[in-house]
Amino acid sequence: MEQKAPRRTREKIMALSLRLFNEFGEPNITTTIIADEMKISPGNLYYHFRNKDDIVNSIFVTFEEEISRMLALPQGQRPTMQDVWHYLHLMFQLIWRYRFFYRDLNDLLSRNRTLELHFKEIFGHKITVVKELCQGLHEDKALQASPAEIDALSTNMVVVASYWLSYQYVLNPRQYTEQAVVEHALASGCYQVLSLMHPYLRGETLSHFEQLSAKYLQKSE
Repeated sequence: MEQKAPRRTREKIMALSLRLFNEFGEPNITTTIIADEMKISPGNLYYHFRNKDDIVNSIFVTFEEEISRMLALPQGQRPTMQDVWHYLHLMFQLIWRYRFFYRDLNDLLSRNRTLELHFKEIFGHKITVVKELCQGLHEDKALQASPAEIDALSTNMVVVASYWLSYQYVLNPRQYTEQAVVEHALASGCYQVLSLMHPYLRGETLSHFEQLSAKYLQKSE
């Protein structure tokens, strides 16, 4: 039991820090605030983490593990438009759980070399996954686009997906964390990202997308 206690405290510090970073922004939270909220001494906090960047990097390790698993799409079958919509929704939920990374990204990257390198890899991996999806649809004659158009489309979809929740925060900062607002932000993000594909879709895939879009638009009225 005694051997597990430090780990439980460490995990609690990470969970609390994540909540505070998400709610108030990482630049506005200090180790003193975290220790006060934990009701422990700063010295006890520093026993588990050297400084705030150490906490941020530890949270990022967990985030990177989760997003790496998500970006490993199943092999051997073509995803349907319903699969892509569902996948995007799960991705937005993950971004929401770790939203401070995206909302405070410029500040974090300017002073944290680890995040600078790894986030670049994450964005590159996201673009590769989207590009493979588009190329698969193209091979199935469900998407009509040139290689240059697929490159641009893949990048644009990743950019919109990555910064959509930050955009929603700008529109509605005071009610940003309310459940109804969050659900609308996640659903509208899926719609906006997939809408970028709309001009290039053909056949049954186009029909399927339009059906999903109609259902979404009815719910959002």
